Amino acid sequence: MWEIVLHLSLYSIEKTKYLLKSQFYVLAFLFLILPFSGASQTATIKGIILDDTNAPVANVNIKSNTSGTTTNVNGFYLLNIPANQDISIEFTHLSYKKIASTFHLKNGETLEFNPVMNTATEQIATVVINNVSQRDVEGIITLKPETIRKIPGANAGVENLLLTLPGVSNNNELSTQYSVRGGNYDENLVYVNDIEVYRPFLIRSGQQEGLSFVNTDLVQNVDFSAGGFQAKYGDKLSSVLDITYKTPYQFEVNADLSLLGGSLSVENISKDSKFTAIAGVRYRDNSLLVQAKETETNYQPSFADIQTYLTYKFSNKFHLSFLGNASINKYNYQPETRQTNFGTFSDPIALLVFYEGQEKDQYRTFFGALNGSYFINDNLNLKLLTSTYHTTEEEYFDILAQYRLGEVNTDIGGENLGNVEYSRGIGSQLNHGRNDLDALISTIEHKGDFKIDENRLEWSLKYTHEDIRDRLIEWEVIDSAGFSIRPPKAAPNEQPYIAYSGPLEAFQNVRSLNKTQINRIQAYFQWSKRTLLGNSDVWYNAGVRVHNWSVNGLGIKKSNQTVFSPRAQFAIKPDWNKDMLFRVAAGLYYQPPFYRELRDANGVVQPSVKAQQSYHIVFGNDYSFKMWNRPFKLTSEAYYKNLNDVNPYTIENVRIRYRATNNAKAYAYGLDMRLNGEFVPGTESWFSFGYLKTEENIDNRGYIARPTDQRLKFAALFQDYVPNVPNLKVYLNLVYNTGLPGGSPSYADVYKYQNRLPDYKRADLGLQFVLVDANKRFNHGWKKPFKALSFGFEIYNMFDAQNSITNTWVRDVYTKRQYGIPNYLTPRVFNVRTTMKF
Repeated sequence: MWEIVLHLSLYSIEKTKYLLKSQFYVLAFLFLILPFSGASQTATIKGIILDDTNAPVANVNIKSNTSGTTTNVNGFYLLNIPANQDISIEFTHLSYKKIASTFHLKNGETLEFNPVMNTATEQIATVVINNVSQRDVEGIITLKPETIRKIPGANAGVENLLLTLPGVSNNNELSTQYSVRGGNYDENLVYVNDIEVYRPFLIRSGQQEGLSFVNTDLVQNVDFSAGGFQAKYGDKLSSVLDITYKTPYQFEVNADLSLLGGSLSVENISKDSKFTAIAGVRYRDNSLLVQAKETETNYQPSFADIQTYLTYKFSNKFHLSFLGNASINKYNYQPETRQTNFGTFSDPIALLVFYEGQEKDQYRTFFGALNGSYFINDNLNLKLLTSTYHTTEEEYFDILAQYRLGEVNTDIGGENLGNVEYSRGIGSQLNHGRNDLDALISTIEHKGDFKIDENRLEWSLKYTHEDIRDRLIEWEVIDSAGFSIRPPKAAPNEQPYIAYSGPLEAFQNVRSLNKTQINRIQAYFQWSKRTLLGNSDVWYNAGVRVHNWSVNGLGIKKSNQTVFSPRAQFAIKPDWNKDMLFRVAAGLYYQPPFYRELRDANGVVQPSVKAQQSYHIVFGNDYSFKMWNRPFKLTSEAYYKNLNDVNPYTIENVRIRYRATNNAKAYAYGLDMRLNGEFVPGTESWFSFGYLKTEENIDNRGYIARPTDQRLKFAALFQDYVPNVPNLKVYLNLVYNTGLPGGSPSYADVYKYQNRLPDYKRADLGLQFVLVDANKRFNHGWKKPFKALSFGFEIYNMFDAQNSITNTWVRDVYTKRQYGIPNYLTPRVFNVRTTMKF
């Protein structure tokens, strides 16, 4: 009847909580003192060298008449040069075109020079061979941060842009979660600066999520792989999102304000370039979206966080960085009434609901990570990483929903048009919840990277301790026409003809108390090599992961399991006239269970749950060409997954309920295609297509569609500008997904209910008028302080499509028929937005 997400806390580990709260205040203090200064004594040129994807370029040789240096792994360099004379400096790298510039600096002057290196080309007869980036070889898509910040969406950010890629789906614009190639929301890895990050546990609907962990104002680089990824990435079945935060090279302030909230970020670098800092605060209020839905509510959300990324370079060999995040989110929801019209034109039906009660949720997360990097020489890099993640979540609700299911007046000229005139059924539903969760996850990891000739060796050893304390109390009572409906598996009775004298039972009743500890030891080793096969460039990668985990806790019989995961990739760029790259990836992937996968439908932890297993094979092709004398690329990937020891689950909105068994097997196969390029000169756009089929066989009852069987997917991201008014930019985000399974009651046998939800259709439009940018700066007037300034207008769900996320099932007391009433998502919504940079 209603859908809400709650985050509530329990068993807080007081000492840790105190330390993490203190960390929050430290972050706030650092944010306030970011603008700092130092002293420079010599003429210096410094900066960060990026490639054409905005990624830092390491090992660039920088040479002047008298001295030289190289860039570090962050692309940073610092070179002292003689003052008061012309000095020629060359920037060279084997994979990029040479850059040469002449500088004349005064005594004590410091100049920031940040060149962008373009891919080198080599002329062989009449064939031009473009150097291929490492990301193309690995099958990784790189997204530009500028595009991420501009594209409109109800949940704008990295995840919003991912949904325009083939193979990535989400039928809920209020959620930042996503499904990749038939996997569920828990099968995706997310890294920020080599640190794995987590999302809250108890969230059950998109409108409760608030903010994604990733702060787009801080992002420098975004890499995404939809499958077949290397052994250096963790043990998940579907995808990897690898985020790199900025290393600042100058003082800068960014601000973004809209009716949905705002963000502010500040970044700076010390004069000696040893200390860099960037911090951001965000606030979001989903009221604009939630109050546009069909349920009238008193809605009081509060989603806020603060993040910082600090780096200090003790020397050219040793760097220490800190990544911190503190998030405090509250969600208060008090539904009042709802009316949903459905049925046909000749037989319209309406569900009218009156609510009493409310829910109050809150979750607080604190995250801190240290990364120490030691560059022994140009070929050997060692790292030590530690991180702590603490979340306390509370989910409290008592909501009584009283409903009428009736026929609607269709008299177009009448006064009662649209009113419910005749009730086919009446009833009520009372939901109660008191759920608390307290989780503390600590990690320490060593990573190494060694280059020898054309070979590259990478390895890691990681230990993780998870301490999770969870109390789950939920019950639901359903009443239809004055008679309480018994649990689905209860013995039938003859009400109302024969009185039932047994005890009153809740339709659903779950009570559990868990104190669980999980210890994990993970390691990987992989080898990569680039060489020639005839006149063709080839790349090899092979590696293996090992993962051992043990589960124990209150009333839990200790278990211990180990899995090995070999993976390999091969890519070749033939010596052809056409610019083609072919790649193949294969491997055995495991997903050892996280806490949610160990907890069954009754809230009981099952320690013996095995890791889900999947054999992956991916064939890919990149075809780069020119059309209209502009660059384009067509990327195609065909994939097949064979899954064993599958842990079956159901999805209700964004909450996943596992059976905590390994009694199923499954498969998934499909084709993903993306055409991207400059459809409009100077701007990148793309069109995506995806086909997927995924089915599972539970207890050998036969294959049926999995909950994530998103059969067809079309998407487009288009950027344009008005020719006569080039400062007026247009951004269009289009998504079409065929319907998912999930239109059946949550308690029903999935083999008897294979209903699908309607197709998901959505178009978001953004209009932006640019007053100031890099090409249009002002030396006087009120615009002088701005490096960038724009005002925008956004339309979400431009065509007002009625998308639904689940169905509410209501019984007709006379015919005993059940009706599936769609729970609609957001209608058309308007937003205004301004962005600025100082």
